[in-house]
Amino acid sequence: MRKWAPLFLLLFIGFLPLQAQVRLGFLGGAHSANVLETNTLPGWDSAVRKYERSHAGFQLGLIVEVPLGRHFFVQPAVTYTTKGRNYDRNNDSLKALLTDTIYNKAALQLGYMEVPLNITYKIPITSNRRNNLFFSAGPYFGFFFNGHVTTESLTASSNKHNSTTAPVQVGSGPDTYKTFDFGFNGKVGVEIGKLMISGYYSQGLTSFYNATYPGTFRHQVAGLSVGIWLSAGGTALSKTKRDSDHDGIPDDVDDCPLQPGTAAWRGCPTPDTDRDGVDDDHDSCRTIPGLARYNGCPVPDTDHDGIDDEHDSCRTIPGLARYHGCPIPDRDGDGLNDEEDQCPDSAGPLSNHGCPLPAPVIKKETTEKVNFIAHNILFNSSSDQLMDGSFSALDQLAAILIDHPELHLRIEGYTDNSGNAARNLALSKRRAEMVKNYLIGKGIAETRLSSEGYGKERPIADNRTVAGKAANRRVELKLSTRKD
Repeated sequence: MRKWAPLFLLLFIGFLPLQAQVRLGFLGGAHSANVLETNTLPGWDSAVRKYERSHAGFQLGLIVEVPLGRHFFVQPAVTYTTKGRNYDRNNDSLKALLTDTIYNKAALQLGYMEVPLNITYKIPITSNRRNNLFFSAGPYFGFFFNGHVTTESLTASSNKHNSTTAPVQVGSGPDTYKTFDFGFNGKVGVEIGKLMISGYYSQGLTSFYNATYPGTFRHQVAGLSVGIWLSAGGTALSKTKRDSDHDGIPDDVDDCPLQPGTAAWRGCPTPDTDRDGVDDDHDSCRTIPGLARYNGCPVPDTDHDGIDDEHDSCRTIPGLARYHGCPIPDRDGDGLNDEEDQCPDSAGPLSNHGCPLPAPVIKKETTEKVNFIAHNILFNSSSDQLMDGSFSALDQLAAILIDHPELHLRIEGYTDNSGNAARNLALSKRRAEMVKNYLIGKGIAETRLSSEGYGKERPIADNRTVAGKAANRRVELKLSTRKD
């Protein structure tokens, strides 16, 4: 983490807005640090907790102040802060004799690079606003920098003092310290010119240590700090010039001293050339009266049909006022508008004034030929393969369809009730499809053909007789003048 500290500092300084009112300062302080530990270990409170003590620490770093208003400021900072705790146990004479230990001591010291992001409220205590009482609070983000544990003991039998110092381990396993800590902090103090004196407190919200037993470990710090700003704050008193219209522009440079205005127009109100109520600074059409919601321009007419977009139901298609800006409708979609269409709700050709042409009549003799052909379309037993005698009949059917291009054909396949119903249904569909594919192969457009199978449905004879079953195993051909 140490190698990242200079980068944090450079990013922090580079983030500062380059404004005259922004201030940079140094701060440092001393504090008392503790670790708030909770666990469920039996006897821990009596055997360990009572021997824990606070650890003396310090913080040192940079602070920045960015004004948000008259009283509020953002005060981010980057500090090096030490935290930890002490363990100090002295045994009485009897205990020392039994354990051979006069005392045990341990000191945990951890160092963090911390970034507090505080909002500060200042109450001036002098008229120049350079001396203030302030309150500050916000979150902090801590990044582990270094740490070690020092242990000491004194044995009774040899009167020998033992002391060791070992660095802490960082990671995610047992007995390791986490690289990141998060919490909140607050300060209360006084600012006298460039000097800041405050008391501060911080409390961790995350557990910073991975113990070998269940528990939580949070930092707690309380102390005093002193800071020095590199520039003075506040506002110096100055003599004010007369400003009759209170527009912030002194009368001696205000061309309209009795009318509030702007500096861009030398103290006069922004003009409104077209007198539409939208001043020229905000008017995109300064010489044409318009509306504020269109930046001072008239309501647009996107399709240039003379009907503005607010009253045009078809803004991108030229139309007529009587149709709310839309073209004359064509309800039946036959290409002839309703005002010229003698049958506006029924599609028809222009040659017939938009009315449908009479439906063609299928001759009786044609229907009879097709029905005769249907009786001669035969399949192999339990198969969708056409019998040889069927091809002549199908060729006659193709010839009829070629001679009558206005006709469409629906092919329906049926079976008797013998065997599995699902298989019969599938077989009837395949047989109807076989007839359809044969006709397509003879040059009949697929768009004129449709096929479906119905299995044992719609019998035309008694399935209890052999003759009836044979009659029900059939293909029906149905002519029409339009596709189903």
